[in-house]
Amino acid sequence: MPPDVVNAHAVPPLDLPSMLFVFMLSTFIGVGVIRRVSRLLHTPLMSLTNAISAIAVVGAILVTGSDYPIHIRFLGAVALFASMTNIVSGFLITNRMLKMFKTRDGGGDKAGHP
Repeated sequence: MPPDVVNAHAVPPLDLPSMLFVFMLSTFIGVGVIRRVSRLLHTPLMSLTNAISAIAVVGAILVTGSDYPIHIRFLGAVALFASMTNIVSGFLITNRMLKMFKTRDGGGDKAGHP
């Protein structure tokens, strides 16, 4: 085979400065978006991030349980732990915020709903 055909499927080297730039840019945009979220929208937003974390849990389980090298399976286990921590803490925070809208007499919420 000609040499150009053999190298056609070679993996390109990682471009670290570009990846760091995208990471930093996404960090600043994420912080800016989260800071502008109203307190009333925090609970629905937390529920949405729990759903996204659930997708990450499925992916982490697939990576951790598959026949990958040990370092990749270790990273999958770390991702599984981080996603599960995010889900559990998200549910705890959401539950705490929803309790703030309950009345003390055990009835409905402050708006009079059952």
